[in-house]
Amino acid sequence: MPHAWTAAAWTAEMTPAASAIPAADWNRCAGAADPMLCHAFFTALEESGSACADTGWLPRHIILKDAAGKIHGILPLYLKNHSYGEYVFDHAWAGALGRVGGAYYPKAQSGIPFTPTPGRRFLTDARLNADEARHALADALVAVVSQLELSSAHITFLSGAECRLLTEAEDSKWLVREGMQFHWHNRDYTDFDDFLDALTARKRKTIRRERRQVADAGVEFQLLQGDDLKPQHWDDFYRFYLANLADKWGGAYLERAFFDHIHQNLREKILLVLATLDGAAVAGAINFIGADALYGRNWGSVVHIPFLHFETCYYQAIAYAIAHKIPRIEAGAQGLHKVQRGYVPVPTYSVHHLREPAFHSAVKDFITHETELIAQERAQIQQWTPYKTD
Repeated sequence: MPHAWTAAAWTAEMTPAASAIPAADWNRCAGAADPMLCHAFFTALEESGSACADTGWLPRHIILKDAAGKIHGILPLYLKNHSYGEYVFDHAWAGALGRVGGAYYPKAQSGIPFTPTPGRRFLTDARLNADEARHALADALVAVVSQLELSSAHITFLSGAECRLLTEAEDSKWLVREGMQFHWHNRDYTDFDDFLDALTARKRKTIRRERRQVADAGVEFQLLQGDDLKPQHWDDFYRFYLANLADKWGGAYLERAFFDHIHQNLREKILLVLATLDGAAVAGAINFIGADALYGRNWGSVVHIPFLHFETCYYQAIAYAIAHKIPRIEAGAQGLHKVQRGYVPVPTYSVHHLREPAFHSAVKDFITHETELIAQERAQIQQWTPYKTD
């Protein structure tokens, strides 16, 4: 296993766990804007057994050190033997390589496990030349692929600025792949009714009807944050989370212990929307509170009440964002139904390095065609947004 690569003033090394990196160094590089980039979030995933070797996520984070051994940059990285929990789908690539006798797995995957939130992936000390440090980390990742003879490296949901930095050169080793999510933007609304007034009359009536049906069913809501969150709330939420997965025939990515970790270390950055019926908790949605965004993550319910999902995940989050002047809500991957509730399509980015030139060329052709289709789809969906037009 390669251990270190030296380039100019930097030495890049791989580490076997987030816990092997001092929290102060990690958080200095990650900053405070996105709670899901912090040291506590990654250690929660790994130490809970959610993202670990046994689940196909082998931590191998790359750290960038100066000549004195001080950490100035981090690229979260996992070696993977599957493509689950990433939300940028490459199963077809794996199948294509397999059909010609190649092995797609293991591969190198940089991102936040089970968390499709766009943002920084190259965590660099603010005092550095950020572009230089990002290139050094990216070069180290390419070296990992070569020395371990992996098929590929993938950096998912990185920022647009990072994507451009890696792909703008003619001889770039990276292919850019676009995706699409739906985000809600706060136009300085004064309250939820002010938001509704920005919508067409038909859409406004639909949302009011949906909210009324949930209220008429007797559902009430608690918005829990910080010390208002108690261990029993996570017992309830995990029950909802598993029930939601059972309905979809899915497996649980997150272990129960993950929620104990984030309760211990991140509860000030968590908003848990808890729905109750006749005094009993029946549904919930977890959100993470960033500097300029509310990140909607998981939800679940043990009852079937029409529109409960929309109220718990979207309308309660919108009301909270308006009240707390949060600029936007990012509610995760997929979900065309979000558009009719005020969320609009935005592009997302991932970059991919394929070690074998022929495979690289084939994937490039695929991405070129896919990008055209996604651009057309995004333009079409933009016409379906519920906002009034001048």
